[in-house]
Amino acid sequence: MRVRSALSTDVMTDVERRVWELCTRLAPRLQFHGWHHVSFVRDKAVHFAERNGSEVDVVHVAALVHDVNYVVRRNSPAAEGDGLRREILTGAGVDLDTAEWVDRIVDEAEMRTRHRDISLEAQALSDADTLFKALPVTPVVLAHKYLLENGITLQELAHKIVGEQQGKQDDGYYFYDPEAAATYTRWATANLELWQCIVESLDDPCVTDLLAAVS
Repeated sequence: MRVRSALSTDVMTDVERRVWELCTRLAPRLQFHGWHHVSFVRDKAVHFAERNGSEVDVVHVAALVHDVNYVVRRNSPAAEGDGLRREILTGAGVDLDTAEWVDRIVDEAEMRTRHRDISLEAQALSDADTLFKALPVTPVVLAHKYLLENGITLQELAHKIVGEQQGKQDDGYYFYDPEAAATYTRWATANLELWQCIVESLDDPCVTDLLAAVS
């Protein structure tokens, strides 16, 4: 069995530089998935990877490139970023096998399709990205930026959040890491309840008239 070599600090720094430059150049487009999101997810993903025993260096770079699909096409699935992800990674000196592994981790961790038995690396990335969604400040400060970035309506976002996330919460794997689950489940529950209330409120014609008046 071949023992893999860990990614060097220089390689990981180069990946970070490339993603930071991309986020900075496209900041007006990436209002939700910009560097503020990427750096938060990177820091938390590394923390969860250190806790669950997964390959920290691979999780580190996976977190850096996990949302480049939004550069390729707005409101797109993670898989649409595969080509750009590999371009960034191999350009920074990541070997092809690891770049392909990172692609699999990113696709595996995607909220819409993830399941209970994903890899440890995908669990670390998923928990970090999921925590960003569950932060109490996210619907207050960042939800409108998601709408602008992706060109969708509040109704579409509310249905997306409830539809993709509630089942995982109900089935007990909204977070994979026990520490994350113990610390953040209350936030996640409140967040999902808020979005469920938004879904229900949008059935009221007076609410839709209100939103139209202030838009």
